[in-house]
Amino acid sequence: MKTLSTKLLQQLSSKQAIRRHAYSTKAIPDFGQPTPASHPQLMKEGEITPGITSEEYISRRKRLLELLPEKSLAIIAAAPVKMMTDVVPYTFRQDADYLYLTGCQQPGGVAVLSQECGLCMFMPEAKAHDIVWQGQTAGVDAALEMFKAEKAYPMSKLNEILPDMIKRSCKLFHNTLTATPTYTDMETFQKAAHVGKVSDLSIFTHELRWVKSPAELKLMKESASIACQALLQTMLHSKTYPYEAMLSAKVEYECRLRGAQRMAFNPVVGGGPNGSVIHYSRNDQKIKDGELVLMDVGCELHGYCSDLTRTWPPCGSFSSVQEEVYDLILQTNKECMRLCKPGASIRQIHNYSVELLFKGLKEIGILKRDQFRSYHQLNPTSIGHYLGMDVHDSSMISYDRPLKPGVVITIEPGIYLPSSLDGPERYQGIGIRIEDEVLITETGCEVLTGSMPKEIKHIESLLNNYSHGIEMEGHNNIKAATR
Repeated sequence: MKTLSTKLLQQLSSKQAIRRHAYSTKAIPDFGQPTPASHPQLMKEGEITPGITSEEYISRRKRLLELLPEKSLAIIAAAPVKMMTDVVPYTFRQDADYLYLTGCQQPGGVAVLSQECGLCMFMPEAKAHDIVWQGQTAGVDAALEMFKAEKAYPMSKLNEILPDMIKRSCKLFHNTLTATPTYTDMETFQKAAHVGKVSDLSIFTHELRWVKSPAELKLMKESASIACQALLQTMLHSKTYPYEAMLSAKVEYECRLRGAQRMAFNPVVGGGPNGSVIHYSRNDQKIKDGELVLMDVGCELHGYCSDLTRTWPPCGSFSSVQEEVYDLILQTNKECMRLCKPGASIRQIHNYSVELLFKGLKEIGILKRDQFRSYHQLNPTSIGHYLGMDVHDSSMISYDRPLKPGVVITIEPGIYLPSSLDGPERYQGIGIRIEDEVLITETGCEVLTGSMPKEIKHIESLLNNYSHGIEMEGHNNIKAATR
């Protein structure tokens, strides 16, 4: 035994020595965002952003140029930094189109794309003061080496170079949402706009972003998985901590713990009558015993969003009235997912959902026979939307467009019965939504959020049989914190 222990110690010592000798003190270039060299645990060689290779970014730009009219020029500005106070910025989020085409996750740049010059990037010039306070940022070298631009210049050269590029083009396209005076105030740009040469680029970029690549779908599936795991943990947590604020904090913690960079939107945590407010965001109320809580959440993983909703009673049991309404929403959710396949459209699925819900609400007595207008007050939302780099992705694509394999949508039937409902009192103050992410496939669809329970018996079983361990752990943590 002693000999074996000695051999193991020798092997361990040898491995440690190898590791020490293999360690390199060579400085790794800092481009202001993760790279395979700086974050090998996150990225593979050849990737510009986690999961997306330089070849895919180049292919995106090539496909955009194929869509643009001849002699066109596309100008895409990075998202600006938005300030919370005079010295405190909000957390930066890159514009989806700029990120989609360049892979650059940083503010301050302007990308120009044309058949003549390929990708030309104008990069901000970091000052010594900025580097001390905010760290290194991507510059001209990063544009060429990392983002694979054909040409790159410091931002100070924009006024010198861009006007000539505009003059040589027959048509200009730009991202109107992030348009910056840096180029829109140029005389050449304003002249082009005056004669109708300037249009919104998003009609083309949203077309490209609508159908996801295999690499994008892998990230979206991971994002959906994280959100499902986080929401499940939050559901189990809710029996012990029935507070909107705590549940909001819990789901964000669980998402970030699993690798998400941020929430895709402020979580909706509506307890009781707050669940009937579609995008309720105060999240400051205690959920009373016997009330439902509606949680609409999503996270963002390396630029790709998830979005799902579940509604449940933190106390562990649905009342008969809650179960009656919940079952209608659940059956509508399932029936609408049967229609999710190539050739169908969100509009068609929505119209079918309206028929189902209107019929069901009449049968249980919430609506009368002639109250079709009242139905839209109880559910003014669409059955779903496209999902991708933005929560409501590819907004320029009509809901009448036939779906294709690779498109991701949400299916989210709901009913929102305010406390002031002109109907049976037992239904007042109930809000229920069940939302899933659905990937359109060649043969039908794949539910990306299918791992998150939504059957009544499964939810009640989880809350009543698996929350106890979390409850005891929570009480122990509180005791330890108050000693």
